[in-house]
Amino acid sequence: MDMNKKIVTTILMGSFALALAACGNDSTNKQAQRQTTQAQEQGDAAVTEKTADSYQRMFQDSVFLGDSITEGLSFHDVLDEKNVLAGAGKTAEFALEDIEDLAKRNPKRVFIQLGSDDILWPTDDPKAYSMKNYAKLIGMIKDKLPQAKITLLTVTPVTESALKDEPRYKNIGDYNQAVKALADKEGVGFVDLAPIFASTSDFYDADGIHFKPDYYAKMLEFLKEQAK
Repeated sequence: MDMNKKIVTTILMGSFALALAACGNDSTNKQAQRQTTQAQEQGDAAVTEKTADSYQRMFQDSVFLGDSITEGLSFHDVLDEKNVLAGAGKTAEFALEDIEDLAKRNPKRVFIQLGSDDILWPTDDPKAYSMKNYAKLIGMIKDKLPQAKITLLTVTPVTESALKDEPRYKNIGDYNQAVKALADKEGVGFVDLAPIFASTSDFYDADGIHFKPDYYAKMLEFLKEQAK
């Protein structure tokens, strides 16, 4: 994996994110991801060897569009970079800039997971602002890729420690309800990822926001019916 490329990507996208807490701390978050990956190198390698080939085949015609949470799919080598179009600080508004790149990849399925940064956006009504751009994003994808199946994914929960550090994460549930309503309105798919966390919290990385490789394998297993 090209670690320099990922560091540069984080810095560039961080400049767009301005004062977002999630993005402002994203360099720290990404560093925590790297430290966790290095500390658990052998365990992570075992996960990758066991799952990467099958998941890469299963999702070879898919692209996951999102922020640094989604970026973990390629960061941890669970999916190829060609199947992940994501970056630190990405919001629904910023994702509009990825449409041409997405169209070039010509996926049959597009999974979108945005919102972790949107709910922290410095505006009077972050949810309304995000939904406006989210709807525009879906419309542009439909226009560029009319045959592609679009599925919206919920924002993943954070740990109690992360919530204490950033109280605005309490709005995740409300934001996810808006995502579901948007999916219904736009006639696209919707998957609530909350059941993945029903029995364990061991998936979290050091910051309580991002995830270890095991989570991404679990998520793809959860989504595999969507990829058929």
